[in-house]
Amino acid sequence: MNSILITGCNRGLGLGLVKALVALPQPPQHLFTTCRSRAQATELEDLAKKHANIHILEIDLRNFEAYDKLVADIECVTKDQGLNVLFNNAGIAPKSTRITATRSQDLLDTLQTNTVVPIMLAKACLPLLNKAAKLNASQPMGVGRAAVINMSSILGSIQLNTDGAMYAYRTSKSALNAATKSMSIDLLPQRILCVSLHPGWVRTDMGGSNAPLDVPTSTGQIVRTICDLSEKQNGSFLNFDGTQLPW
Repeated sequence: MNSILITGCNRGLGLGLVKALVALPQPPQHLFTTCRSRAQATELEDLAKKHANIHILEIDLRNFEAYDKLVADIECVTKDQGLNVLFNNAGIAPKSTRITATRSQDLLDTLQTNTVVPIMLAKACLPLLNKAAKLNASQPMGVGRAAVINMSSILGSIQLNTDGAMYAYRTSKSALNAATKSMSIDLLPQRILCVSLHPGWVRTDMGGSNAPLDVPTSTGQIVRTICDLSEKQNGSFLNFDGTQLPW
């Protein structure tokens, strides 16, 4: 891929994805990374000093009015190349879990960050994705042409929900999966691939210290998986290793 935009790169999986991508034999020419505060994204800043292909974009993704500037900043760098990949990684998980502890504001905040933001950012980036898709029309569907990767969670699977609880997080990821499916249909004429991806249970601030996977293992496999995506996975819900997950 020539260019990729990843959201939520100040820590955790987002930062891990940046590290995995720059370590590739042929890393993306342009790696756009978002964070809410550059001052707090010290590790990302250090990486950017070592790798000229990393571009840091400071933005609060809940501020939808800032998306035009974000797109313009990307276009200023990529020119007529467009954007090959949008990776919607940024997300939150409130602490309230059981129905008796669930608060309406938790639901609203989580849905906005985990569902509304990826949809609206995909909409804003669509002209850039379309440009890349047209430029790479000879390429098969995949990240070498144009793609939207939405970081979901197995907790968004309705079929696999046997434990209940986690209302805000589960519903936000189930809704994101529904959005991914719609995107895969709506963007098929442009041959833009769209998938939802579960990163595994990873030791991050969100995943907790008991998770079986570390960040490098998860993100390294994610990068391999997305590089191998093809038309047959379009509109799918995939595990980090590329296996299919039930909706």
